[in-house]
This record gives sequence, C-alpha cells and structure tokens, in this order.
Amino acid sequence: MNGFDDVCLRYFLECQSQLFREDVAQTLEEAEEFLEDCMAVVCDSLQEVRDYLDESGADIVGMSLAEIGEASEVFSLPDGRYLVVEV
Repeated sequence: MNGFDDVCLRYFLECQSQLFREDVAQTLEEAEEFLEDCMAVVCDSLQEVRDYLDESGADIVGMSLAEIGEASEVFSLPDGRYLVVEV
C-alpha cells in the first residue's frame, strides 16, 4: 500500500470530482501533497481495499467487493490498482 506514482497522481487530478465538488489540486505536486495529508492509500486489489477500510473502522458490513469499488472514495486506477481517499 501507499506510493503515489505518476499514474496515481494523474488519475486523481483527472477524476477528483468523483469525490469533491471543487478541485483540491491543480498540479501533480499539489495532488501528492493532498493525498499525503489525508493519508490516502494505494491498494493492489479490491480485497485489499476491503481489508484497509475494515481496519480503519469504515462501515462496510454487508458490502460486496463491487459496491466497495463503486464508493466515491475508491478510485479505480487504469493499471488495476485502487486509490482510497478518506476525507
């Protein structure tokens, strides 16, 4: 988990409206700083996302992996990983 590479940062910049009404970052550097500040994580699978959310106390009881993948705080990266941004 963790590690904000170019794929992750660029995707977050392009898709941040999935979670926020207004942009929270304009540049790759701002995106990285924002993700670090909110302690976002990068997971390799939806099962890893489920485990992370469960450990962090999120209410995911009864949610399928598909439902977790559709949550606004879960960004499905183009390379198959997932970025979880909890605000």
